[in-house]
Amino acid sequence: MDVRDNFTDFTLASNYIMQLAIDEYQADRNWTRLIDRYWNLVEDLIGDPRAKQLPFMDNPLPTVGMVLTYLAWVLIIGPTYMRDRKPMQLTNTLFYYNLGQVLLSAYMFYEHLMAGWARGYSLTCQPVDYSDDQLSRRMFNLCYIYYLSKLSEFADTVFFVLRKKKSQISYLHLYHHSLTPIEAWILTKFLAGGNATLPNIINNFVHTLMYLYYMLSAMGPRYQKYLFWKQFLTELQIAQFVICIGHAINALLTDCAFPKFITFLLLCNASIFFVLFMNFYLENYRKQATAKAAQQEATALAASCQQEHQQQQQVVSVESLPLKKQQ
Repeated sequence: MDVRDNFTDFTLASNYIMQLAIDEYQADRNWTRLIDRYWNLVEDLIGDPRAKQLPFMDNPLPTVGMVLTYLAWVLIIGPTYMRDRKPMQLTNTLFYYNLGQVLLSAYMFYEHLMAGWARGYSLTCQPVDYSDDQLSRRMFNLCYIYYLSKLSEFADTVFFVLRKKKSQISYLHLYHHSLTPIEAWILTKFLAGGNATLPNIINNFVHTLMYLYYMLSAMGPRYQKYLFWKQFLTELQIAQFVICIGHAINALLTDCAFPKFITFLLLCNASIFFVLFMNFYLENYRKQATAKAAQQEATALAASCQQEHQQQQQVVSVESLPLKKQQ
């Protein structure tokens, strides 16, 4: 069977793998051999052979290890190191880092268009092309670059720790930066193309704008007047997940030759991010709107009181004029 045929019929492949793994375990009760056998079956049946020779692609352990190291550093090691130190400024470092991320995200957005989404990819249903033709190879290479880019974004949180911006390290932030490298690894290993790359091209567009915002922010107070569109960025991210949810639901309800199990996972992932970003949006911008309205009301009340006081003074002044004349 062709790799694409096996993976398209995900239920058949997974049932076959599960049964063989169970038989292996019942034969000698060896967990190590079971895991090794199970992984070899997964890789042989549904793994993309083009990924075998790439760094970190042989198995998920290096990626999982990097994610765990990242979490340990940003939650324990980094804060402990910075506890008795002053926040680092890192102005030049932040500028060049964000500039690099802007250029990388813009490049990946362009490559997603040229490797498929502007070259005939269907918005309703696009299976994975496992052949080695020019466009398929271009999309595969792009998926690997996308994976590496998600590892590079660990630096976002590292800089927050070094600058003691603890409020920026939210659950949403950690969830996003921990999960996306694993998702990108799965994409490159098993699904380098097709429906699974739609969230990526949207993400590249959003990240181009997001890192541009961060770059302007790092350039100092003179550029604060250009940062009025922060709320728009969050709204754009929410719209991204709405599109991904609709895309996944359409693929589930139609006879699309893309693994429905993976589509369901994409739907769950987009839904979780939608809820988290909506919660962030409501907590931050609704509070800001309420505070702004309260401030405007207080300002209006103060102005009204001041006006009333001035009117009372004018009345007193007018009433006192005849008394001065009588004297």
